[in-house]
Amino acid sequence: MLRRRLNQLFGGDEKRVDSRTIYVGHHPCPATEAFIPPKFCDNRIVSSKYTIWNFLPKNLFEQFRRIANFYFLIIFLVQVIVDTPTSPVTSGLPLFFVITVTAIKQGYEDWLRHKADNEVNKYPVIVLEDGRSIRKESEKIKVGDIVEVVEDETFPCDLILLQSSRDDDTCFVTTASLDGESNHKTHYTVPDTEKDLQSLNATIECEQPQPDLYKFVGRMHIYKTEQEPAVRSLGPENLLLKGATLKNTKKIYGVALYTGMETKMALNYQGKSQKRSAVEKSINAFLLVYLCILISKAVVCTTLKYVWQSQDGQDEPWYNQKTQKEKETYVYLKMFTDFLSFMVLFNFIIPVSMYVTVEMQKFLGSFFITWDKDFFDPEIQEGALVNTSDLNEELGQVEYVFTDKTGTLTQNNMEFIECCIDGFQYKNTDSMSELDGFCVTDGPVNKLQQKAGRDKEELFLRALCLCHTVQVKEAGPDEIDSDQVDGQLGDLSRPDEQRGFIASSPDEVALVKGAMQHGFTFLGLENKAMKIRNRQNDLEVYDLLHVLNFDPVRRRMSVIVRTKSGETLLFCKGADSSIFPRVRPDEVDRIRMHVERNATEGYRTLCVAYKQLSPEEYAVADAGLRDARLALQDREEKLMAVYNQVETSMSLIGATAVEDRLQEEAAETMEALQGAGMKVWVLTGDKMETAKSTCYACRLFQRGTELLELTVRTLEDGGRKREERLLELLVDYHKKAVQDAPPVKVGVTRSWSTATQEYGFIIDGATLSLVMNPSPDANPSRYKSLFLQICQNCTAVLCCRMAPLQKAQIVKMVKNSKGSPITLSIGDGANDVSMILEAHVGIGIKGKEGRQAVRNSDYAIPKLKHLKKLLLAHGHLYYVRIAHLVQYFFYKNLCFILPQFLYQFFCGYSQQPLYDAAYLTMYNICFTSMPILAYSLLEQHIAIEILLDNATLYREIAKNAMLKWGPFLYWTVLGIFQGLLFFFGVRYLFSNPALQDNGQVFGNWSYGTIVFTVLVFTVTLKLALDTRHWTWINHFVIWGSLAFYVFFSFFWGGIIWPFLKQQRLYFVFANMLSSVSAWLVIILLILLSLLPDILLVVFRKPRGPHARQISAVTPLSYKHLNELY
Repeated sequence: MLRRRLNQLFGGDEKRVDSRTIYVGHHPCPATEAFIPPKFCDNRIVSSKYTIWNFLPKNLFEQFRRIANFYFLIIFLVQVIVDTPTSPVTSGLPLFFVITVTAIKQGYEDWLRHKADNEVNKYPVIVLEDGRSIRKESEKIKVGDIVEVVEDETFPCDLILLQSSRDDDTCFVTTASLDGESNHKTHYTVPDTEKDLQSLNATIECEQPQPDLYKFVGRMHIYKTEQEPAVRSLGPENLLLKGATLKNTKKIYGVALYTGMETKMALNYQGKSQKRSAVEKSINAFLLVYLCILISKAVVCTTLKYVWQSQDGQDEPWYNQKTQKEKETYVYLKMFTDFLSFMVLFNFIIPVSMYVTVEMQKFLGSFFITWDKDFFDPEIQEGALVNTSDLNEELGQVEYVFTDKTGTLTQNNMEFIECCIDGFQYKNTDSMSELDGFCVTDGPVNKLQQKAGRDKEELFLRALCLCHTVQVKEAGPDEIDSDQVDGQLGDLSRPDEQRGFIASSPDEVALVKGAMQHGFTFLGLENKAMKIRNRQNDLEVYDLLHVLNFDPVRRRMSVIVRTKSGETLLFCKGADSSIFPRVRPDEVDRIRMHVERNATEGYRTLCVAYKQLSPEEYAVADAGLRDARLALQDREEKLMAVYNQVETSMSLIGATAVEDRLQEEAAETMEALQGAGMKVWVLTGDKMETAKSTCYACRLFQRGTELLELTVRTLEDGGRKREERLLELLVDYHKKAVQDAPPVKVGVTRSWSTATQEYGFIIDGATLSLVMNPSPDANPSRYKSLFLQICQNCTAVLCCRMAPLQKAQIVKMVKNSKGSPITLSIGDGANDVSMILEAHVGIGIKGKEGRQAVRNSDYAIPKLKHLKKLLLAHGHLYYVRIAHLVQYFFYKNLCFILPQFLYQFFCGYSQQPLYDAAYLTMYNICFTSMPILAYSLLEQHIAIEILLDNATLYREIAKNAMLKWGPFLYWTVLGIFQGLLFFFGVRYLFSNPALQDNGQVFGNWSYGTIVFTVLVFTVTLKLALDTRHWTWINHFVIWGSLAFYVFFSFFWGGIIWPFLKQQRLYFVFANMLSSVSAWLVIILLILLSLLPDILLVVFRKPRGPHARQISAVTPLSYKHLNELY
């Protein structure tokens, strides 16, 4: 591990060498050569952040990087070193509490990561050594080991498939945890390998580890005695990726190629960094302002002290005057210690307890998400989960949502809906007995209730049964799953119907099932013979000659079969845009209308065509295909040329419509998010057509949305170099979507702005690589800038065929763009982990594709529909609560310390405290902490139902609206006004110091106590005025805090405490309350201080449909909200 890191830092072997050589089974090749085993990294996976040795220093370093923690550490050290007016305990204890709580929380989270790593690293695997099967721990696998994997196990590292238990030398794999696709993919063994792997002498030359899941280039040299070594090309079809699962294959053997942190899965994993919320950044900015105020106060007081002391008779009495030498000794040191003493005296303006309260608010507040009954899913018997409570308020600030498609927007459950044969629409019916009664039409009236000819129907259904790569899995007696149940026809007891289907694409299974429901059953493939049962229950057998595989550029796939009568047929299915140009135009017109209607309804549409090949045509095609498949250079291009040559002059039979069922309330959720002003991007590893259909179904793309496509297909349309065409398209789209588009008004929702043209943007992984990493002579920043501007002006963006790391790159690019928008990623598979970790907020869905996304997320929810309430209700309220908490803390501490500053002007700048030490310590800890904590947990200034019904309310708190400089200035001015009122109001009272009936004079401690009493009551009642959602807890803490203050003051001043050197407040509070004048001043000052708030509440008239809720928003938050109604 360390070696790999050092290599990365200092440019080790892997940077110098473009390929690696692996010795299969660690045998020297040829056997006569000396064998020096190459060094590669071990198979350990490390996702944790700390070790037991570095936890304390690393965690403390990270915590003291926070400006507040570092500041309080300095203050604490000053109090310890310098003789200051207050005790070091006042700042040391809260700091110790915050550091300890945070360290325990982060240590626990990392322990969970260690535990998850150990589960993977200690997993038992079987390795072949010297002809014996040896059980080892996964972390001990070395590159070159031959590993055995059995059915339903995940691959422990990246393997090259050497041997399979299946007769056709293939195996089936699901990559749900890698790219989100839960369908089965077929992988092939390397040809001509020995059956006895122990005697296999071979080396593999391949590329160095790289993160692209879909690319792999290598070759295998097989050495046999007294023969030339055979060379076999290796591609992605031979590579089994770590994290993928073996299916429908009893056992395979593979050689370890990439291990540990060099596997493609690990290279796609983003390291977990500590996320910080925008609120925390605002706190740091406000902290700097208050730090400047603090320093300026200390500088002013220190300067004025020495100016005042320079006057004769002011520094000391005449009978104890210092000599000139004494005055000048250490003068600068004295000035510095005086400055530090003033800093400590005024230090309470920086609220250390705010950090404790914020930590508690976040921790306790997160339980409300966990307890929310609306998030409970009866299907999995689980609710929401909070992994990181630090980001609660960030849920109320989201501007961009990046969502996975498969398993997040959709259930990945394809269903055959309808088909169109020769221009006639056939609706799917549940009744299997009505084999001929499923025809309706939306065509011309004279075709009502008509059907296509029987021959055409049967030809179409045969095409569905033959044109695919579906495999049949015979089900055991206890193994009938939903696939088999949906796919049964007639008598369930018949053994050949007890089957499940395995395919590389779920829509292929849906089409085979659709044919089944209409009378044609696919029975499987045996020895290159495809068997189907027709409507008359007769068995038909076709020889499978060639499969022309699907690819994203051609967007179609074909099979060539031979019937028993000797006819050679080609069946082709694909997207309408790729089939229509290859059939007769008069056939297209009959079917185009159905295809377009189905597409606008959000269905996945495919067109079906066929062609009868003459013996001469087939002979040419067969020779071309065989030659192209043996080519080591440009294999893809040669195959493509033959495919295009064969797939011409076909006859169009019909079209199909398949629905990928959306998650519950997916469309409503997406609409609500867009209504709230969020931009939704869909990032998927799936094919473009499927993803596009899903975007239509989710209403991300509307019928009138113009789609701007930037994919491999559009880049190859111009016939020029890809990069030239890319720049041309980017400039063209930029002109259309950005330059020519009218400016968007703030607050205008999508439904109100339909008069302007809406744009949707589509890009695929290959094109994104070109945009992000163009050739050296191109300008990379220009490509990115154009791409980003186009995307930001589109209503929705679809990125398909994305590798996991590309998803993270997209999120990072938007996150770091102008304005630093807050991003949220949501997904359900391990392929989404990178983008979940990269975004400001990561949300995992507790789906069917393992729990990697949930483990790495900040929040986990059972279903996509829960995202709406999580953001629009919980996120909105959390943000408003914590924003109010932050502003309130700065305000109440300014009110607290301003009279202390003003008092220095009347006590000779002697650092005399205005308040008793007990009051200084307990003001933030006891007297004013609980009411704001209760407010920040329970406040609902707008009812949750209103927030969910009116998504636009979310826009009003966007871009950190309540923590901008305007509201901050308002709170600061209010604090200064009230601080001046407290001090000078009480000073006016003390113009006649004999305030008791017996003429006894009040002293400075009485003065400070009256100011403190007015202060505590004012700031607590100010919070009571701001509270809109009263519960018994609010009543208890607000009135309880005030009662506790009065009780404590009586108790503290009513007893002689043996541990106190001086008892400053002995009976001061009781004496103060015996004066009617003091009572009058206290009540008057409290009323005068709260008068601005009371007037605002009384005279502000709420308007609009939600007047009650809107009027609840405090004037200090987003005052302009009222103007919208």
